[in-house]
Amino acid sequence: DLAISEKALGPDHPSVAASCNNLAELYRAQGKYEEAEPLYLRALAIWEKVLGAKHSDFITGCDNLASLYEAQGRGHDAAQARAGIYTNRRVGSE
Repeated sequence: DLAISEKALGPDHPSVAASCNNLAELYRAQGKYEEAEPLYLRALAIWEKVLGAKHSDFITGCDNLASLYEAQGRGHDAAQARAGIYTNRRVGSE
């Protein structure tokens, strides 16, 4: 449970990011895109801060976010998210 992880580990722990990502994946699979996006973004922010943009968890998170955007027909946003994988920049930053 996300709330339990946050309380036990703190809000910026990589396991909290993993919980956010996993819940976002569930929401995406259920078509609950609006609920999924902020969780993906939170996971990415934590992973980038704690592990760095070159870490595999951050890269996987970028790919997951891109998949969400593709499912929503947001091709430009998906391309930006995927570019974050290769340029090691935070998604949405210029």
